Amino acid sequence: MQLFIGNKNYSTWSLRAWYLLSKFNISFTEKQLVLDTPEFYEALKNKFPVQKVPALIDAELTVWDSLAICEYINDAYLNGAAWPSDIAQRAKARSLAAEMHSGFAALRNEMPMNIRAKRHVELSEQAKKDIARIDEIFSTQQQRYPNAWLFGEFSIVDAMFAPVVLRFKTYQVTLSHAAQAYCQHVLACPVLQSWICEALKETDIVDCDEAGEEIN
Repeated sequence: MQLFIGNKNYSTWSLRAWYLLSKFNISFTEKQLVLDTPEFYEALKNKFPVQKVPALIDAELTVWDSLAICEYINDAYLNGAAWPSDIAQRAKARSLAAEMHSGFAALRNEMPMNIRAKRHVELSEQAKKDIARIDEIFSTQQQRYPNAWLFGEFSIVDAMFAPVVLRFKTYQVTLSHAAQAYCQHVLACPVLQSWICEALKETDIVDCDEAGEEIN
């Protein structure tokens, strides 16, 4: 199995698929590409219908899009273990994952993931609403599953929200106590820490993701 990813410092969607595979100890070969370079598009153009990461090759099968990759891995390798076992909780987890996958555009645009940095940005009202909604999600789930993953055990929805946790750290976002507790739980994960360590070693700069003013 081969997983094509972008820069670990910047590539949120890459992190999601990588995190699920790594957290469940599924064997794969990592193919890292530098975002926004000719080599990036050249490496993908003859393998996938869209030149975006993450993208997965498993034998003769190709899968692209982070959530599609996570769902495939869950079906093919995990016998459903990457979602909550309870049907009601599984439906809620899928709803939250889909909300993250398709929503929060203002937060994404104004607060790009940049693990190496500490930045300040002036946020729009819509971005503030996005943060408030995510705070609500984190704090609500912490009330049911204190000091744990969103649904007790690690699942796809945690992989989907992991880049947001890293954004909150970069931009020094103030959260409720419960939401911050979830963020601390995520940041303490050794698997995520291994991604962070690799991101800190990178030196490539993607200008469009260098938002805000540096905090000393």
